[in-house]
Amino acid sequence: MSSISIIGTGNMARTIGALAVAGGNTVEVMGRDHTKSADLAKALGGDTTTGEWGAVPAGDIVIMALLADGVVPAVAHYGDALAGKVVVDISNSFDAALDGLTHREATSIAQEAAKVAPAGASVVKGFNTVFRHVLENGRPDIFIAGDDARAKARVEEFIKSLGMRPMDTGDLKMAHWLEGAGLLTMGLARNGVGGWDFALGVAELPA
Repeated sequence: MSSISIIGTGNMARTIGALAVAGGNTVEVMGRDHTKSADLAKALGGDTTTGEWGAVPAGDIVIMALLADGVVPAVAHYGDALAGKVVVDISNSFDAALDGLTHREATSIAQEAAKVAPAGASVVKGFNTVFRHVLENGRPDIFIAGDDARAKARVEEFIKSLGMRPMDTGDLKMAHWLEGAGLLTMGLARNGVGGWDFALGVAELPA
């Protein structure tokens, strides 16, 4: 199993943390508000611990469970504390109308985070195409992207521990399109599907 540090204390941090604990992973919670971190760690149960904001994360995999505008500043703030870690960005850079990305070029939050990450850290995009309640109650495919094959393999192992199927979409430049896929889920929810109880997935033809 994996050793996970979750930076953030919101709903996605709680959901991924609960799944991680249930999957037998070691979990640490880190947030700006230590009281909220401690409360979340207690709620998650098991051997979940609390780390100090900005300190070296205990986990080999560090999940940035933050809003899009907080990810890059957090990675920059942690700096060398993330050296040697696999950093997972789960955010979406939606505009206010939820029908476009805030980027005006082919980039992503994950790609921008990689620019400020220390040497030896590997950034992976993942979990951004799944609504929180579907992640909590279903077994969706989890799309990932990253430049380091070994880092992605470690994230894939973690995803499998949650009872879900990882789907590698390629190198980190694909993170831009994964954020676009996040927009696609929003469009489907408001139009073709007409609800929020679904996830994008891969259907393979029988051999």
